Amino acid sequence: MVAKITSPARVISALNYNENKVTEGKATCLYASGYLRDVADMNFYQKLEGFERLNSLNSRASTKTLHISLNFDPSEKLSNECLINIATDYMEKIGFGSQPWLMYKHTDAGHPHIHIVTTTIQANGKRIDTFNIGRNQSEKARKEIEQNYGLVSAEKQRRLLHQSAVPVQLEKVGYGKTETQKSINNVVNAVLNTYLYSSLPEFNAILKAYNVVADKGREDSRIFKHKGLVYRILDTSGNKVGVPIKASSLNSKPTLKKLELLFEKNRSLKEAFKMTLKNSIDQVLAQSPHDMAAFIRQLDQKNIKTVLRENGEGRTYGVTFVDCNNKCVFNGSNLGKSYSAAHLQEQLVVFSQIPTNQLTQTNESQSTEQSKSLVLLDVIMTPHEEYSYTPGQLRKKKRKKKGRLLVL
Repeated sequence: MVAKITSPARVISALNYNENKVTEGKATCLYASGYLRDVADMNFYQKLEGFERLNSLNSRASTKTLHISLNFDPSEKLSNECLINIATDYMEKIGFGSQPWLMYKHTDAGHPHIHIVTTTIQANGKRIDTFNIGRNQSEKARKEIEQNYGLVSAEKQRRLLHQSAVPVQLEKVGYGKTETQKSINNVVNAVLNTYLYSSLPEFNAILKAYNVVADKGREDSRIFKHKGLVYRILDTSGNKVGVPIKASSLNSKPTLKKLELLFEKNRSLKEAFKMTLKNSIDQVLAQSPHDMAAFIRQLDQKNIKTVLRENGEGRTYGVTFVDCNNKCVFNGSNLGKSYSAAHLQEQLVVFSQIPTNQLTQTNESQSTEQSKSLVLLDVIMTPHEEYSYTPGQLRKKKRKKKGRLLVL
């Protein structure tokens, strides 16, 4: 379960967002806690009044609203009753059990999730302290609820923020800056926090599936020397076309500095999925694929995409695996020496020299050595909807403060 907490400037903004979803048929208001009437018997203004009545008791507090989303793995089919119980337990554990709150079940994403709106002002006019509530109370509550209800843990979900519709493949886009920036923005936002990657090549292995690339520039270029980053559109042949877009111009600000922080964070998070990926590759190798094309095709059937990297001379020097099941990316050599491009190619050469009727006798224990050049495979991946994000109308502009944790 992934919990995300925001503090909109006005409670009416949070309420409007959820009620509009209800009007559009994309959400249902399932439960109201701390109200005298049943949720089915209240209109918008009666729901709002329950919060405004308490908010009026404290004129000094600048933040009075809490908007929470609890997100569950797509594999979890939770009943309305179960969702209400989870929400009730969560609100109790973070210290809001006595506050009025409304719970909405949203159906506009590929995973089950609920939204909760509440106020931080108590009946005595005092404000509930929410400093570090995400890191402290919410994190503890999340772990306890995951264990009590047998939910998939947040560490295994990893799909947060920036929900956007992603095209299966970006075809040639117009060279105008507006269209180019919009197209790149959609793809980068969708990939940025959905996958676990720990290097720029791994990040690009995913982006290139949508004909986008993050480019540091040539080593002698100004952008490279200043550690800048631009995003480019790729045509169907993998050539850069259109206007380069600065990372700082995109909504999520995916600069090289920000990516490097994600690389460091993701490096440990994705370790939990390394063995699963290695086992899948071993299973394919055990079938003794006759060439790289067969190897890639069999991995693709397991929803694992393979990207081969070439230098300017067309020589293959690396391989990257994109595990679409667990949303993580590994460079082959990081999985182990036997999974590097050089060793994989040598092993496939060995397989190709074995008569067809003897291939079944070959297994994954065969040794591997040097590499030979291969052609870069253009990968087309099926897009996956991401975990919840903060809608623009609910975002609150805040001054930067050191050490302040906004969300989980």
